[in-house]
Amino acid sequence: MNVIWRTLLVIFRARSRVRRGKTLDPTAVGSIRLTTLPTDIDILRHMNNGRYLSLFDLGRWDLLIRTGLFDAMKDNRWYAVVSSETVTFRRSLVPWQRFEVQSRFIGHDDRALFLEHRAVVKGQIYARAIVRARMLRRSGGTVSNEELFAAVGKPEGVPEIDAWVHEWAAASALPPVRQPAPSVWN
Repeated sequence: MNVIWRTLLVIFRARSRVRRGKTLDPTAVGSIRLTTLPTDIDILRHMNNGRYLSLFDLGRWDLLIRTGLFDAMKDNRWYAVVSSETVTFRRSLVPWQRFEVQSRFIGHDDRALFLEHRAVVKGQIYARAIVRARMLRRSGGTVSNEELFAAVGKPEGVPEIDAWVHEWAAASALPPVRQPAPSVWN
């Protein structure tokens, strides 16, 4: 709920862009402009680290809608969930600072899609997140990549994912939901 009004505005603007023919190729970089609001700021007077991920969600909405993936998800009763993400910070965003959220699909593995999001000011990266997301069915179960690509087409020209991203995804994975995952601290 903390960014619900921004989410609705991004969805409205993305739909409007699609109606005007401003769609995106699945390999293109999507971009939205935002401003660091007082509600984004922590006690240290810069954007709270957790807020970046919420605002990167906005970039994901824009990308899903403008590439046509959101309509395919809606038609097939699918939804996306983030299974893991990592974020790296370089510089702080301060109150009222204008910035872009740039988003791009960067590839897939056998079970998930990978996206990159960047917070960019005047061409400089302030923060970057790598997100691993899976498609699920509202009726239960996982949507295979074959089924996903059959519905939306397999994009050509997606770059190879860096080896460290695959290593990170494997190292950060938790056991499947049907297996126990006890909280035991070493």
